[in-house]
Amino acid sequence: MELNTLTAISPIDGRYRKQVQFLDDYFSEFALIKYRVLVEIEYLLFLNNKKIFTLSATSKKQLQAASENFSLEDAAEIKQTEAITNHDVKAVEYFLKNILEQGKAGHVKEWVHFGLTSQDINNTAIPLLWKHAVEIEYLPALLNLNRQLKILAEEWSDVPMLARTHGQPASPTVLGKEIMVFVERIEDQIDLLISIPFSAKFGGATGNLNAHHIAFPKKDWTRLANEFVEGSLGLHRQQYTTQIEHYDNLAAFFDGMKRVNTILIDFCRDVWTYVSMDYFKQKIKKGEIGSSAMPHKVNPIDFENAEGNLGIANALFEHFSSKLPISRLQRDLTDSTVLRNIGVPFAHTILSLKSIEKGLSKLVLNEKKISEDLDNNWAVVAEAIQTVLRRENYPQPYEALKELTRGNAAITKQSIHSFIDGLKVSNIIKKELKKISPHNYTGVPVKW
Repeated sequence: MELNTLTAISPIDGRYRKQVQFLDDYFSEFALIKYRVLVEIEYLLFLNNKKIFTLSATSKKQLQAASENFSLEDAAEIKQTEAITNHDVKAVEYFLKNILEQGKAGHVKEWVHFGLTSQDINNTAIPLLWKHAVEIEYLPALLNLNRQLKILAEEWSDVPMLARTHGQPASPTVLGKEIMVFVERIEDQIDLLISIPFSAKFGGATGNLNAHHIAFPKKDWTRLANEFVEGSLGLHRQQYTTQIEHYDNLAAFFDGMKRVNTILIDFCRDVWTYVSMDYFKQKIKKGEIGSSAMPHKVNPIDFENAEGNLGIANALFEHFSSKLPISRLQRDLTDSTVLRNIGVPFAHTILSLKSIEKGLSKLVLNEKKISEDLDNNWAVVAEAIQTVLRRENYPQPYEALKELTRGNAAITKQSIHSFIDGLKVSNIIKKELKKISPHNYTGVPVKW
């Protein structure tokens, strides 16, 4: 069958193609080839600028145009060459040599890929495309979602709500504050993520710049390599490597994104539970069906889809972060196929962020139900009463409230007030205690 969204094996390229297809600018085979071409050309121009050899102004323009205007046809040409060479980076090298020959600059073509091994290209191209994907797509999407959460937190900042610890009614909280819990967690992880360098390897066949040094022993190739990677590409060059980069910082990105995803799974499950408790209702879209058998249903499918996709992403991120930093001696090939898949968990993550945003836009707060739950759980003010009594040096207040409330489902406003009336305290204290209710016992007001 011809490949299309119906015949694709992966749902990322099939069912969900429309939602994440923009990621092919970073993670497709075309994108990888394009970034390799970019690095090879930038390196060639760098050598020219450092007077290692001389390119004509015309040749420089041709090379810059080849990078800026790289097309699917160019990628197809490189793949045709790869079918012969059985080596993807060498095919890129031949592509650029051909451009120089066509521009009557064949006499400088052997400077293409000078002194390099294929991993000098892969381990700069992939960090560069990863950097662009993270900075242009992931971080803005995550920040936008977190901003949406903060807006909802502010909107619900005055909504008291029954808390539940161990699934049981607990001291009341504020709905907005519970959303802010996730806002803060995500903000903290973003701070950690943006501190991770986008690392690259650029040092020849086994990391020692052997070929560069043997050809030009008087050149400071370590300084030049640093200048190229950091100045021309905007990446952090690792100083001591084997044939490949360490992948430790890339693994840190995977672990960091996995932590964010875990936080979002936690959030999705909480919202799902609130929907099941009827704290949230959901907007109905005309024509949509919640169940093929039960017409009344409006399911929280966006949060369920997000949870599922976040789980897939985390499973892959976990494998990548534990596998990539390990390589036999100076290099084995196991990193190659893994690196080709880094876009998959990235896409599942982006898909999840979109699903959560969609789910949030459907939520309708059911304040009546939230209020009813508070009214039906007067036992939760027991903590407040016994704490005030402790302040007044009342004997064994905790035990007195425990005797009244533990396991007693019939605790009401009336029974609490009757208990207060029976206390041997002043009327002023009784009046203070009677002002406490599940609706106002929500702690320190949250500052927004």
